[in-house]
Amino acid sequence: TGYHVASVLVDGTTATLVGGTTYTFSNVTANHTIAVTFAIDTFVVTALAGPNGRITPTTPTVVYGGDQAFEISADTGYHVADVMVDGNSVGAVTSYTFRNVTTTGHTIVATFAIDTFTVNATAGANGTITPSGTTTVNYGSSQTYTVTPATGYHVESVLVDGTAATVTAGSYTFSNVTANHTLAVTFAIDTFTITASAGSN
Repeated sequence: TGYHVASVLVDGTTATLVGGTTYTFSNVTANHTIAVTFAIDTFVVTALAGPNGRITPTTPTVVYGGDQAFEISADTGYHVADVMVDGNSVGAVTSYTFRNVTTTGHTIVATFAIDTFTVNATAGANGTITPSGTTTVNYGSSQTYTVTPATGYHVESVLVDGTAATVTAGSYTFSNVTANHTLAVTFAIDTFTITASAGSN
């Protein structure tokens, strides 16, 4: 089990077994020899990777009863979404090993998804920030926020990840997002100065 006929020599000449198992000497009138050798069965495991990642090795040959390990890796900014082995999900694993391979037709298929991050935006009283709340942003993307004070108010402070920042032309943009962020804006009432003067007499 696990082996096949590699070669058949009849009287030193290559021959073929009937049905892969039988050779018959007919009408024997002389001495003969038959020599048979065997080789272990081998199987190819088909490995397929979707966009933005890879599986290694790609098309390995496995001997009967052998094991075959695979490594699954995503491109920067992506992660393993799912791995299917022989049509069944084994989860978002980064490695998988076929053990005791004894049949052909094994497959491993990996899919990948882009990393996502959250930006939590909040605005104090007397103004708005749009969008507000938690926004999901894809790896490497940008997200712009519009800051609008209520009438009679102005932006008092802007904190990005806890550090003071500046709103330009009423907006703030996170560029090339590769981590979670926070944006907090507060507003203050506008104030005016009245200058009074009186003439002499």
